[in-house]
Amino acid sequence: MQIDPHPLLDAVVFETSFPRAMGELGEVASITALLRPGSSGPLASDDVVRGAVRDLLRHGGYKPTGRGKPASEYLVRAVAEGALSSINAAVDACNAVSFHSGLPISVVDTDRAVAPFRIGIADAGASYVFNASGQTIDLGGLLCLFDGEGPCANAVKDCQRTKTHPGTTRTLTVVWGTTALPGRAERTFTWYRELLESLGAKVSRVGQ
Repeated sequence: MQIDPHPLLDAVVFETSFPRAMGELGEVASITALLRPGSSGPLASDDVVRGAVRDLLRHGGYKPTGRGKPASEYLVRAVAEGALSSINAAVDACNAVSFHSGLPISVVDTDRAVAPFRIGIADAGASYVFNASGQTIDLGGLLCLFDGEGPCANAVKDCQRTKTHPGTTRTLTVVWGTTALPGRAERTFTWYRELLESLGAKVSRVGQ
């Protein structure tokens, strides 16, 4: 994993192997319970966290506002409105940890991606489709995870091409931490790992 130099990025990257495919694991009540209004976890977000995350994304020239705001901010509103439904164990765990920690998190299906991987800022004009309806996001200036075919995930919206599905058994995850919040990405990973291992998954850290 190559991570381009960045003055604010404190990313944690790890791989997860699940004991069964997502479609077989189904919904995990202990995880989806963390996505209900009033739920609590070992971490809690606040305005300081939100501001630091936005500053991280602004560094390359991206504007993290409106529809382009960090995914972790979208989750706060969605949870408050009770608008989140279970997707699969991998995504539900991602959403739960992101919601409580305030850090955006990307999850891609390792078998749908193409090695090698790199984290860096997308060039002006870069884009990708982020949902099944074919909608695209302008990636210029935004920190992204790249695979051998181009950008495939970021702290705002992940690429449709590499998203998880019922047959997913292996994932690559990026916790988009920032040096402005020392230790927060590591604490987020520690809790995240505990949730995944409670499902029987094997988690391994990916170094630079």
